[in-house]
Amino acid sequence: MVTTNNILPRLYGAALSFCTMVSVVFAQSGTDVVAGDWPDLHGNMAAQRYSPLDQITAENVGSLELAWSFSTESFGPTTDFNNPSTPLEVDGILYADIAATRNIVALDASTGQVLWLWRPQEGKRFDNAPRKGAGRGLAFWRDGDESRILDITPGFQLVSLDAKTGIPDPNFGVAGKVDLFYGLRNSEGFDYIDIGSSAPPFVMNNVAVVGPAHAVGMRPRSKSNVKGDVRGFDVRTGELLWTFKTIPERGEIGYETWLDRGIDFTGNAGVWAPMSGDPELGHVYLPVESATGDRFGADRPGDNLFSSSIVALDIRTGERQWHYQLTHHDIWDWDIPAAPVLADLPNGRKILMSVTKQAWVYTFDRVTGEPIWPIEEVEVPAGDVPGEWYSPTQPIPTRPAPFDRQGFTEDDLIDFTPELRALALEAISDFRLSPSVYSPPSLLEAEDGTRGTLGLPSSTGGANWEGSAIDPDTGILYIPSRTQLGVLSLGKDEKSDLALSQSYGVRIPRIKGLEIVKPPYGRITAIDMNTGDHLWQVANADTPDKIANHPDLKGVDIPRTGVPTRAGIVATKTLLFAGEGGGGPGASPVLRALDKKTGEIIAEIDLPNPQSGLPFTYENDGKQYIAMFVSGGGKPAELVAYALP
Repeated sequence: MVTTNNILPRLYGAALSFCTMVSVVFAQSGTDVVAGDWPDLHGNMAAQRYSPLDQITAENVGSLELAWSFSTESFGPTTDFNNPSTPLEVDGILYADIAATRNIVALDASTGQVLWLWRPQEGKRFDNAPRKGAGRGLAFWRDGDESRILDITPGFQLVSLDAKTGIPDPNFGVAGKVDLFYGLRNSEGFDYIDIGSSAPPFVMNNVAVVGPAHAVGMRPRSKSNVKGDVRGFDVRTGELLWTFKTIPERGEIGYETWLDRGIDFTGNAGVWAPMSGDPELGHVYLPVESATGDRFGADRPGDNLFSSSIVALDIRTGERQWHYQLTHHDIWDWDIPAAPVLADLPNGRKILMSVTKQAWVYTFDRVTGEPIWPIEEVEVPAGDVPGEWYSPTQPIPTRPAPFDRQGFTEDDLIDFTPELRALALEAISDFRLSPSVYSPPSLLEAEDGTRGTLGLPSSTGGANWEGSAIDPDTGILYIPSRTQLGVLSLGKDEKSDLALSQSYGVRIPRIKGLEIVKPPYGRITAIDMNTGDHLWQVANADTPDKIANHPDLKGVDIPRTGVPTRAGIVATKTLLFAGEGGGGPGASPVLRALDKKTGEIIAEIDLPNPQSGLPFTYENDGKQYIAMFVSGGGKPAELVAYALP
């Protein structure tokens, strides 16, 4: 049997020194993906979703079989039917979030045996939480013999547990917890505090950074809300070290972009997505969301820094190092949804890549914030919603090209048959179309008789929290995305003091059970980030039966359509693994191994249910595992691990 110590030269040969450099730069826990572990949400602090393990190859991947499984049944107050989280693996132990109450469990990485379990037990605080559920993952910290698991509970408490026992650290906060409600701006006067988090804290350089998430802001309860400040805490004691105000106060940088209106009461602009960081630079990178509300911003005129921006902070002090706003005055819900991916490319560039809902990759020098390729301020359409403020331009990358469809015109309608196309044209007749990805929302009862604007991508992307994966050896970025219409329609919500918000009752048109947009409906795109060139793009799934066997499509040659989900992916030395993802209809219980150079399917592995958590890989006792949470079919969510026989 091969051990971790002697496997390294055999696996990597001459590439070992480069891989070690790439990994160690972004590792602090005393282990990393080179050692066969998975100590961070996306493998390392750079959010690369890459491991150099290569025991599983193109030649043997078809032989993968289920090594063990762990059911979440009976581990929460109710059955958890969907778990989107990614466990960590360190030194033969898996740490995972499970159940609606976000319990933390430690498992033997070779067998799935439960080693310990911790439950938050938050009572009414949990009942009022806007972000219940298993969340998306944990954080691991180690210094010598001390090791901790850190997490954010649904009730918005930062908890630190002894990684060996699951017992809360008595020296951290109060009995192992820090109350994150304390010190929030603009939280007074509400029946409940609209703030929580689904992402884990980001831990680097002995600082735990917490980004807040609010309830979905399509129909805010008020134009006023809690502000989404980001805070850094001492990882040993829980002491508050700094606060970065994503909505600045008078006299601070960015205040002038609010035109002196709305900045006092406007909330949100939190960081609900995972973060990433460079421990050598001491930078933590924040993907900041939009401000209140997601579809209407008349009460907050101006560009609204630092909403919808990438912000680099000094992790020890919270001081801003650089920022770049990706959407001015966001009224599309173009939150930045994923952890920025960091890499040292083979061409020597130290870059940051932000994959977005709009289907662009914004690429920067991560030291300075300077764009790698020009980002141009391009004129965009203005709308006609009374009182709204419209930015005349938006920042558009010149490279790489978009990785999914943008805007929506008649050219995007299905044309499988003339009859179906005619029905599609009829279905969109009372909507506005969107020649630009920045075509603005319109009224439910507009003067021209329309009831909203149809656009691509939808407000959930494009790309989203699943992020992307990069092979640091080659600089190739792999991005899962979804092609699904969204409707931007504004009406009055009588329960809110906001003049307008996303209207009720307007559905995305469909015809005879079919999407009206041409396929593919889900994609995986490979982009060479040395040049910005697209290398390949494939559908994320086969054509589902409801399309392949549709009576109106009999005899029609239908391409491989994929399904409207975003694949969960992980890259290894030899392969790209992709599930079909959750969050949409049609996902199948299959994990595919793809050729990283071509996108060709090498093998398909049957799963008990569709992939819901992101796949990850680790090595223990000489064996490489591919593992992930799977969910669906009315069955409890399950963690499954596959290995060679």
